[in-house]
Order: sequence, then structure tokens, then C-alpha cells
Amino acid sequence: MTHEFKKKYTLALFSRNRAGILNRITTVFSRIKLNIDSLNVSETESKGVFRYSVNVNTTEKLIKRITKQIEKQVDVIKAVYATDEYIVQQEVALYKIPSSVMLDHIQTEKIIRDHHARILTMHRDYTVIEKTGHKHETQQLFDELEPYGILEFVRSGPISISKSIQQFSDLNAANETKTYY
Repeated sequence: MTHEFKKKYTLALFSRNRAGILNRITTVFSRIKLNIDSLNVSETESKGVFRYSVNVNTTEKLIKRITKQIEKQVDVIKAVYATDEYIVQQEVALYKIPSSVMLDHIQTEKIIRDHHARILTMHRDYTVIEKTGHKHETQQLFDELEPYGILEFVRSGPISISKSIQQFSDLNAANETKTYY
């Protein structure tokens, strides 16, 4: 009996923007009791087409099955999966710290600069910082700012794009030819 190892997969799903599609997609994962590590939805370059980036830890056998089940959904145009070596992936993190920290501790400015983060806004009471990168990079900045006090923190979860030029070039054609009942 062969034992398959779990690894991180990113599922890219393309659909029309219809009410209920997100629920139908997440139901596929719920039925097999597979947790979604992150989920991001956004418009694509194709008019009327939305992209769902879903990150999960599972086996290749199960990700293939999930991909086929999701692609059968009425409003889903295309579903593909990939591992990290075939995609470019980043996330955005926002940190809200007290503005007094920026004024009283010169090292916080150095920390922000060293992490290639940027200040989005400064208010009398707080400063909002943005960092784009991989999860370990956004977490490292969090860890270094934490001793100075973090009022709020939010991370987008990873978004990804294929390294292949051809991967999704047929999206418009698939959108026009898929039969919807």
C-alpha cells in the first residue's frame, strides 16, 4: 500500500460572478472534511471572470478529485491546481502601531526600512504599515514590531499567478463555450 504525502497546493478557480458559487465551492471541501488554509477572490483580466485562489494541504490524489468536482460546478469556467514551484505567490500584510512608537523609538523606522515595508498613513494616534511578501516575511516584521505594540494586524493570505505563459490563455474561449444549464 502506497502512502501519499500531503503537500501545499494552490487551486486557481475561474468563474462567472454569480451568487452562491462560493458556497458551492466551499461545500466540496466541507464534504471531504478538508480545511481551506486561505481563500482569495478577485476579478481577472477577462471581463466578467473572477479568480478564486484556494490554498490547501492535501495529497495529489485528493487535489485532483477536488479539481474535477469543482470544475463540474455550473458557473465554474476552469479549475487548475499547482505547487509552489509553478507559481509566483505573495501576500499583503497591514500593521497598525501607535504613532508614539514611531516618534519615541527610532529603531521602528529602521525595522520598517530593513523589511522593505512602507508607511501607508500616519495619524496622531496610529500609523499603518504595509508589507508585501511571503508569509514568513510578513510574520518576521510582525515579530519585530510586536515588542513596540501592535494595535491591529491583518494578512491577505497568498495570491498567486502561474509562471506559465500559456496556462490560462484560453480562459475567454472557455468562458464562451462552456454550456450552462
